[in-house]
Amino acid sequence: MKRNIFFAMGLMVAGSAFTQQLTTASLYDQHGFLHNAATVGGAKHGVVGASYRTMWSGIDGAPQTTVVYGSAFIPKIKLGLGGYLYNDVTGPTKRTGLQMAYAYHIPMKHAASFSIGIEGRLQQFSIDKAKLQQSLGSNDPVLAGDSKRFKGDAGLGIAYNSKKLNAGISVSQLIQSKLDFYNGNLTRNEEARLYRHYYLHGSYSWDVDGSTKIIPNLLFIYLPNAPLEFQGGARVEHKEIFWWGVALRARQSWMLSAGVHIQKKFTIGYCFDIYSTPLSVYDKGSNAHEIMLRYDFLK
Repeated sequence: MKRNIFFAMGLMVAGSAFTQQLTTASLYDQHGFLHNAATVGGAKHGVVGASYRTMWSGIDGAPQTTVVYGSAFIPKIKLGLGGYLYNDVTGPTKRTGLQMAYAYHIPMKHAASFSIGIEGRLQQFSIDKAKLQQSLGSNDPVLAGDSKRFKGDAGLGIAYNSKKLNAGISVSQLIQSKLDFYNGNLTRNEEARLYRHYYLHGSYSWDVDGSTKIIPNLLFIYLPNAPLEFQGGARVEHKEIFWWGVALRARQSWMLSAGVHIQKKFTIGYCFDIYSTPLSVYDKGSNAHEIMLRYDFLK
């Protein structure tokens, strides 16, 4: 029987400082500028893509994330620009947003570049009061507040990009807006609000031979008053046609991925997350699935 835990999960997403509030992905290293605005345009050509991720199958209200994105590079002014549309649904909570990113790329020796980027974000947070009422009852004061909130935010980052090494640091949700669904009096520690996310990421392309590359990658995510999160692994590329990878998200899951490149322009990828948390052991089926599509406008 499916277990309905949407209320607890909704609180985690909407108001806790002890969990990520922004969209992340197991295939983050192939999502372009998801975590760092400074990497937009780093491919030096246009890119469009989409992804869908579902977690904890078998549980009512389990998280589902849909992302559509695109980016471009303008060589004459060395400017990268792009945007994300995303929709996160977890139980009674939903977050829909638009993120725009701009980056200026400074050429360096050996076809490398250093970039500085900024991002602007507009998000709508909403709660389904009908679902909450099933868990809280009709008289709970939470249900007296508004069901939607619009919030703007910003971020910035820097990055280094070369043929082999890519690295960067960034911060998102600088403003730390308050999510005031509840109209009562709360202390700052009790308030639901957005918290700053700090990212450190990197990857290196190692040419094993003329047809095989191994690309180790890592991602650190830090939120104040929360454990440091780490995700790292390696992807093996064969003849620029197909790839497979293994990665670890510390204290959470192992990730197995695979994909194909069609004529070097169209990429299809899939990742399966095997969770080792108490929730997955309890439910015996609480894994995650992620699929991505990307098209590179290569000449």
